[in-house]
Amino acid sequence: MDVLTNIAVFVQVVESGSFTAAADKLSLSKSVISKYVTRLEERLGARLLNRTTRRLSLTEVGRIFYERSQTGLREIEEAEAEVSRLQGTPRGTLRINTPMSFGILHIASAIPDFRKQYPDLLVDMNMNDCQLDLVEEGFDLGIRIAELPDSSLVAKRLGPCKHVICGAPGYFKRHGIPRTAEDLRKHNVITYQYQTSISEWHLITPEGKTVKVPVTGTIRMNNSLALREALLNEAGVTLTPTFVVGADIKAGKLQAVLTDHKCLELSIYALYPQQKHLSPKVRAFIDFIADRITDKPYWEF
Repeated sequence: MDVLTNIAVFVQVVESGSFTAAADKLSLSKSVISKYVTRLEERLGARLLNRTTRRLSLTEVGRIFYERSQTGLREIEEAEAEVSRLQGTPRGTLRINTPMSFGILHIASAIPDFRKQYPDLLVDMNMNDCQLDLVEEGFDLGIRIAELPDSSLVAKRLGPCKHVICGAPGYFKRHGIPRTAEDLRKHNVITYQYQTSISEWHLITPEGKTVKVPVTGTIRMNNSLALREALLNEAGVTLTPTFVVGADIKAGKLQAVLTDHKCLELSIYALYPQQKHLSPKVRAFIDFIADRITDKPYWEF
């Protein structure tokens, strides 16, 4: 096994935190991973890792070697990317991280069309509502819905993320349609766990006045698709992104209310680590998804 492979495996072990996790990521056995690291230590004549049954840690010389190796591998990757850019053909594996609901509804459905354009690319998409560190986790880019993306990353705005207050027609038939912001106090509000304020909504009236409306409800969820199912089953009302419910509102399955009030509006960004040369695979996907979303997203009603 060549030295560069041994080094790459060692770096993966450090970043994964264990031989087992590194083995899973590299699709190798734990014993093979251990052999690679052992061969590297034998070649260097130094112990790089302290191994115990509970934890793995770098030795002093191991930390120095890891930092130098990480930089070297990144330089090699950028060199390969530059060659690929000059060749003009995106290739390799594109690792994407997206929020769960947005990824399921709008990114997963776009991947087949993207692959038709770039058949040499393998797309590895991870969906997670937690704010993962793109660099630490080894992603090529991430989709984020926020007011301000992480400033340590390069950000490309793809489009707006508008929110709407809505519920099922059957629910409104039983409980009445809210005509003013204050009317929301009377309704069962399904809340999204990751919203900044669960118990209070901030709305702007048609007159331009900001109102803070206390809301209460019997259902709280941490996933927008689950929340959508509760809406469709007439469980209450909610404030949710239009990318979740836009198609249902168009189809008449859900009903938007207080549409003359302005609700929360964020932006959808593509984020990627700063690199001297942006790889063709990342550039290709950003251009593709930006054309698909635009400033007037197709899901708006």
